Amino acid sequence: MDGEGPSAFAMQYDSVAVIVVYLVVVTVVGSLLARRASSSSGWAVAGGGMGLTMVAVGIAGTRIGGAGTYGVAERAMSGGLWYMWWYSINTFLAIAIVGLFFARAYRRLNLKTVGEIFYERFGSRRCQVVTSLCVQTEYLIVDVIEVYLIAAILTKLTGIGMLLGVLIAAAILATYVALGGLWGSAVTNLIHCAVILFGLWAVGSAGVDAAGGWDRVVAAVDGHLEAGEVDGTRWWSFAGAGWGAVIGMFFSAAIHTPAASVYTNFSTAARSERILVPSFLVAGVIASLMPLLAGYVGIVTLAKYGLTAGLRGYQNLTQLAMDINPVIGGIALAAIVAAVISSGGPILLSSATMFVNDWLTRLGDRFSPPTVRLYRITTWFYAYAAAAVAFYVSKTEVSLLDLLLFGFAMVVPPAVAVGYLLYWRKTSEAGAMWGMVGGYVGGMLWFLAIKVALAAGLEVDASSSVLERMAHYFFVHDGAGTDPSYATTLVPLILIPIISLARPNEDDGAEFYDRLATAPEGG
Repeated sequence: MDGEGPSAFAMQYDSVAVIVVYLVVVTVVGSLLARRASSSSGWAVAGGGMGLTMVAVGIAGTRIGGAGTYGVAERAMSGGLWYMWWYSINTFLAIAIVGLFFARAYRRLNLKTVGEIFYERFGSRRCQVVTSLCVQTEYLIVDVIEVYLIAAILTKLTGIGMLLGVLIAAAILATYVALGGLWGSAVTNLIHCAVILFGLWAVGSAGVDAAGGWDRVVAAVDGHLEAGEVDGTRWWSFAGAGWGAVIGMFFSAAIHTPAASVYTNFSTAARSERILVPSFLVAGVIASLMPLLAGYVGIVTLAKYGLTAGLRGYQNLTQLAMDINPVIGGIALAAIVAAVISSGGPILLSSATMFVNDWLTRLGDRFSPPTVRLYRITTWFYAYAAAAVAFYVSKTEVSLLDLLLFGFAMVVPPAVAVGYLLYWRKTSEAGAMWGMVGGYVGGMLWFLAIKVALAAGLEVDASSSVLERMAHYFFVHDGAGTDPSYATTLVPLILIPIISLARPNEDDGAEFYDRLATAPEGG
């Protein structure tokens, strides 16, 4: 292991063939499920007919995208293995929390979007709309990122322009989602999960064999860390960045998940309530394996190329494979594309479902109840709107990671509100409403304050006031500021009970909570 730099990422025809075949297969397979999505219920929640396997792989694939694969590899290589371990742990915790404490309620109420839970309780649409605004802020960002990443891979491999790349990416996602609905998303995610797990394992194993064994990989990594003056003990440590960073990751990666509306779709899609918790736990295990395997490949990549190789984006998982064998390189690229599409498809579906159910149905009887045709048209609209934004983003210096973390933070207020609604009967419509609004606005202002403080180059010295020091810590600390998730969590956590006690409901919600307490017939 001499730490030679990576070879040029030139177009490899074998790899291109693997990717093209893979994209065609998953698009066709997903589209063939159109018959099962011929009704609005079949499209949005699979008609309540999914078994444990389909629910589990649908959820697992949805959770893992670029951030959970090459994002983990890049962070682990640069910052230490703690990121790999704790991203994996928080991935499991996020899915398990939904399965254990929220999924039954979603299914018992037959929800298609998470915001509908407030309409079921209060008979008012405004909490539903605010919830949808919060969640769709994240989902629009995710849709844009997924389209952008697919296009970036296609343009890198084939030399086509970014405009054509985003149009192809949008067409791939929109075709099988619009036609196959949730069934199409789940079945293709079965393929995606298998490809991700096998692809990452194959690349890592081939890299270890090429290096001459795991001991040589470890020795090479230690050598690169020493040469780069990086603390090797801390790099290998389970909590190398400190418990503050670990807690921060939980806030950004896990706590928002109950309001991620796509899990509502899969909860209602389950054939039986008995399979709900096992489905979510199995999904958590599958999804948690993927960042571990990505980190494994990242270790081997670091061993071969060193800390200063400049491997960015998906190249930290694919360059090693390309240098070993073009076919293995194609498998690695297929795994990355699978990770991106597996999350992009279901989230696109959930975005369209929320747009129709939470927004269009407010316009009158024309859109109520929504038809499968309306869902499909909205899916195509959403996909190409995301493509347009992705093309614009490709011409700017916008940080996709910053956008993603911001999106995660915006979903926390409704997650907190749903938690209160399910487990504290005194939660009022006004409390839920203004708690979510306060959290959303607070998170937006916090995010903007970070950008302004960083742009202004805010610094502190011995003469700085306490307020200046606090501003520096919250908005400039470590060059990124404190995650907006803290603000979007604490504001609704405090506001909801205060406002609920000050402005209580006129009724006690006995009927609503009786529905939650009663399992449907047949399990």
